[in-house]
Amino acid sequence: MTTPDDGTAAGEVLAGERAVQEPAGVTERRLHPVTPLRRAWAPVTVLAGWAVHDPDQTQRQLTRLTTTTLLLGLAALVLAAALYGFLSWWFTHYAVTGAELRIRTGLLFRRTAHIRLERIQAVDVTRPLLARVAGVAKLKLDVIGADKKDELAFLGEAEACALRAELLARAAGFAPDTAQEVGEAPARELVRVPARVIALSLLLIGATWGSLLTAVVVPPLLWIATHSLWTVLAAAVPLLGGAVTSSAGRFLGAYDWTVSESPDGLRIDRGLLDRTHETVPPGRVQTVRIVEPLLWRRFGWVRVELDVAGSSNSVLLPVAPRHIAEAVVARVLPGVTVPRTADLARPPRRARWCAPVWWRGDGIAVTDTVFAARHGLLRRRLALVPHAKVQSVRLTRGPWHRVWRVADVHVDTGANKTVTARLRDADEAARLLRDQAERSGRDAGGPGRTAG
Repeated sequence: MTTPDDGTAAGEVLAGERAVQEPAGVTERRLHPVTPLRRAWAPVTVLAGWAVHDPDQTQRQLTRLTTTTLLLGLAALVLAAALYGFLSWWFTHYAVTGAELRIRTGLLFRRTAHIRLERIQAVDVTRPLLARVAGVAKLKLDVIGADKKDELAFLGEAEACALRAELLARAAGFAPDTAQEVGEAPARELVRVPARVIALSLLLIGATWGSLLTAVVVPPLLWIATHSLWTVLAAAVPLLGGAVTSSAGRFLGAYDWTVSESPDGLRIDRGLLDRTHETVPPGRVQTVRIVEPLLWRRFGWVRVELDVAGSSNSVLLPVAPRHIAEAVVARVLPGVTVPRTADLARPPRRARWCAPVWWRGDGIAVTDTVFAARHGLLRRRLALVPHAKVQSVRLTRGPWHRVWRVADVHVDTGANKTVTARLRDADEAARLLRDQAERSGRDAGGPGRTAG
C-alpha cells in the first residue's frame, strides 16, 4: 500500500515508487550498533521453527551429516545471520522533522512510517535484561489511529530518554529548537507496590495453582497413555512455560511497580529483569476496572485495570489496598468517586431464574460522572465508564429474559470494549438505555447512539 505524506498517523512507501525528500537541516540517524545482534536471530528462528515442526525428519537429517558438514553448515548459518542483522541495521534510519517522526526500514521492500508528532499520545521506554547489560533501550510509541505500536530498537539509554522527552515536548507544542532543552517533565511518586505484596497476591490467585497443577499432572498421564517422549515434551514444554509465566513471570514483570504523576500523565515503572517505563496519557482512558479476587478480600486488596484508546496499557496497579487504588483512580478520572458496594443496585430476585446463584454478583450505579457495573461473585469486577467516553448504548433480551422480564444494557466505549449491566428489570433497562444516551450525548457534545 502506498500512502502520501498527508498527515496520517503512519504510512508505508515502497522504494522506487516515489523519492522521499527530507527537509533541509533534517539528519537521518541509525540505531545503536548492537541492534544487528537482535535482528540476526531471524534466520536462526526460521530454522528452529522448521526443526520443531518436524522433529523426526530433523533427527534423520542430522544423523546423515558428517561432523565436517555439520560444522560448515553452522558456520554458514552464523554468517547468514550476521549478514542479515548487519543489513537490517544498515538500512534502518529515523529522523525527526518539524512535524513528524520518520522510520525507514527494509532490505528489498522499503517501508517508511510517517508518525505525526501531534498524534503521539505516549512514548514508552523498555529495557530488556540483555539490553540493560549492553546499555541500550527500546522506544515504543502509542499513536492515535494506529493498531499497534511503532518502535525503535535499540537506542542508547541516554539517547532513548532524550528522544522520548523531545518527542513529547514537540507533541505538546514546543518549538523544535527548544524541544531538546525541555527534557522530561518531573514526576511525583504516588504509590510503590512492595515485592512481598506482589508475591503473596500471586499465591492467592487460583489460576497460579491451576497452571502449576496442570504442568505437574498432565505429562505423567500422557506418558502412561502413549509412552512417547515427543508427545510428552510437546505437551510439557508449553504447560511448564504457562505455569512459569503465570507465577514467576508475572512477579518479575510486576516487581518494583511504581506509579508516578507528571504533566504527561501517570507514569508506570516496573520489572526486575526487563525494566519498562510506560505512560498512561491523560484524557485517553475509556474504562477503569477494579478487580477483587475472592482470596484478596481478607487483605482488602484490589487490582486496577484500564482500557486506553489506541494504547496497549492495561494494568494501572497489579495489587494495592482499596483506598490507595481509589485514590489513584481519582487521578486517572478526575472528579470520579468509586461507588461502594452498598450503593450498587442489584437485579430483581426473579433474575435468579436466568443466572442461578451468580445473579447476586451483579449490580450497577449511575452517578453524575460515570456508569458503573459490577459482575462476578467469586472474582468481582467493577467497571467505571465516564459518560463522555460512551460511544453507543444497546439493550438485548433473549427469549428466557423476556419470560422473566429482564434485559441486559451494553455500554460501548472508544477502546472497542463493552461494559454490561446484566439482568436488569425490563422497565429499568429501557430507562437506563434512554437516560444513558442522553447523558453521553450531553457530556460528549453530540447526540448519543442507541440500539434496542
